[in-house]
Amino acid sequence: MGVPLKNLAAVGGTPLVARAVKTCVRSELIDEVVVSTDHAEIAAVAREAGATVVDRPGELSGATASSESAVLHVLDHLPETPDVVVLVQCTSAFIDPTDLDIAIAKVLDGTADVVFSGLETHEFLWDAAGAGVNHDPSFRLRRQEREPHFRETGAFYVMRTEGLREHGHRFFGAVAVQEVPSRHAIEVDTPEDLEIVRALAPFVDRPEPIDVDAVITDFDGVHTDDRAYVDQDGHEMVAVSRSDGMGVALLRRSGVKLMIMSTEHNPVVTARARKLGVPVLQGLTDKRTVLRDWLAIEGLDPARVAYIGNDVNDLGPMSEVGWPVTVPDAHPRVRAAARTVLTRPGGAGAVRELCDRVLAARPEVETAAAPAPRTELRLTPVAKPVQIGDALIGAGQPVYVIGEIGINHNGDLDIARRLIDVAAEAGCQAVKFQKRTPEICVPLEQRDQIRQTPWGEMTYLEYKIRTEFGLAEYTEIAAYCRERGLHWFASPWDVPSVEFLESMDVVTHKIASAGVTDLELLRALAATGKPLILSTGMSTLEEIDRAVEVLGTSKLVLMHATSTYPLPPEEANLRTILTLQERYGVPVGYSGHERGLQISLAAVTLGAVTVERHITLDRTMWGSDHAASLEPSGLEHLVRDIRVIETALGDGVKRVFPGEEAPKSRLRRVTV
Repeated sequence: MGVPLKNLAAVGGTPLVARAVKTCVRSELIDEVVVSTDHAEIAAVAREAGATVVDRPGELSGATASSESAVLHVLDHLPETPDVVVLVQCTSAFIDPTDLDIAIAKVLDGTADVVFSGLETHEFLWDAAGAGVNHDPSFRLRRQEREPHFRETGAFYVMRTEGLREHGHRFFGAVAVQEVPSRHAIEVDTPEDLEIVRALAPFVDRPEPIDVDAVITDFDGVHTDDRAYVDQDGHEMVAVSRSDGMGVALLRRSGVKLMIMSTEHNPVVTARARKLGVPVLQGLTDKRTVLRDWLAIEGLDPARVAYIGNDVNDLGPMSEVGWPVTVPDAHPRVRAAARTVLTRPGGAGAVRELCDRVLAARPEVETAAAPAPRTELRLTPVAKPVQIGDALIGAGQPVYVIGEIGINHNGDLDIARRLIDVAAEAGCQAVKFQKRTPEICVPLEQRDQIRQTPWGEMTYLEYKIRTEFGLAEYTEIAAYCRERGLHWFASPWDVPSVEFLESMDVVTHKIASAGVTDLELLRALAATGKPLILSTGMSTLEEIDRAVEVLGTSKLVLMHATSTYPLPPEEANLRTILTLQERYGVPVGYSGHERGLQISLAAVTLGAVTVERHITLDRTMWGSDHAASLEPSGLEHLVRDIRVIETALGDGVKRVFPGEEAPKSRLRRVTV
């Protein structure tokens, strides 16, 4: 059984014919896209997607008519005859424009007369009589010993126009295969095929910005993880993600309308909607009708509305909008109906992810407290480099290596100079210190605690004052760093320390992980207009969201960090570097507290643009940070290996290198 009007069947929210047209439009080598059809609705959808339409006559529209006849008919109606013609079948939902371009190039450069899409297969084929078609059943070679075969996927055929006219068939002359991945090789012939590609679409299609004017959300399973906590008195509680609140706030400020729709009538929903500042409709038995009426009242185009749900009662409203969205653990029927499936589950940032994708379709979002350009929150997928002194920090730039002296100088200026030498000789670009006003930073309950120190017994406050550098020491440090060709800066722990460092005209300010939630400190740092480096240890994403909202992103570098000293590998969680890059669109580095070099080097391979490590003259020295620090030889090896990795990562362009030419000529076997 076939699929009636299957070219109009929606996959990932887009009709199959429109998917095919848009793929061809994105191709670099296709000059014009033409759709041949005898159906008015298919023609309208094709035109809207960017195609020219040629009406197909009745004699070429029947079940016995060949695809070649339709192509030749189109060629006869074009003002100019192209050198190459591409036949694309709308029944193939997944076609990569790059595969099209590679296939076209093979015909243009004379490598082949015809190129078709094929899937490599090592399958054993049998005929109905039980005889092997492509193998001897009595002696079957292992997979690795067999020559691969290719199955036509039916997705596309690239042909020399002259040869097609001459032969009247799509296969002639030299024929080549353009191999495609298995996920692109499904052709829609039956309703079951259609169900399969609809289920695959959210995972195969590339994420794209969601350009809508309104977002409507279900509650249970979207704002929550679909679980409820009930106490002994029957009071119900649910878990939500704070990051959702930030996303909703940004979306509201951008002018996008929001609403929550819930089947149940629950005070929990009311409370959350009030907290978010979003209108809510509850106790709904027919969400679809209510949504339709609401869209009419608001004057909204359903095609420019997103609805996110997770269960079968959301299928109705999802069918009414242009962007049906769901969460990864949704009901299978809901996932199949969705145009996009988010990566984060309900209650764990799903709403924030949707908000971010809607915001990505808008040029820029400003935060509410925006007295100066520094307080803008720019949501952009591309992280622009940040200028620190004479160095650019970002992708494609040398990794900015910071030797963290911190408080490892133990209050001794001579030790500080020796550590500056260590950093310079290892090849670091900068050294970092810490600056405190002890009377502000030392908690009252700790001030009078007695500490054993190298200078004898003293209170904790006396000890912190004893090891703190002032104007005289930092003046010498600044001069010595200039002499050694290093940037220097510090982590201020209080507002007077920010003012002190500003008086020293440091190139940047580093914000320690402990300062992520100190909004007074963050506001003082934002007001400097300097580039800022923010460590994110012992912080939730919601806390980082708030800090980024205060600091802005135009001159911000984030540092992934775990504030365990020393850091065990199982707590490093390096993939957070990618999370921070995607979430905030700024350069991301790594601040490490581990022993050894492996974790820091791995961070570089994951895209860390700056690496900061504590340094010491001797890990056995007295002080809290020495044990998790690198000694001179370790720092030297770290910088050396980072530079090797930078070179080895290359540019990602596949090519044959000079060193491969000799073995290629000696070892390569080319067969036809």
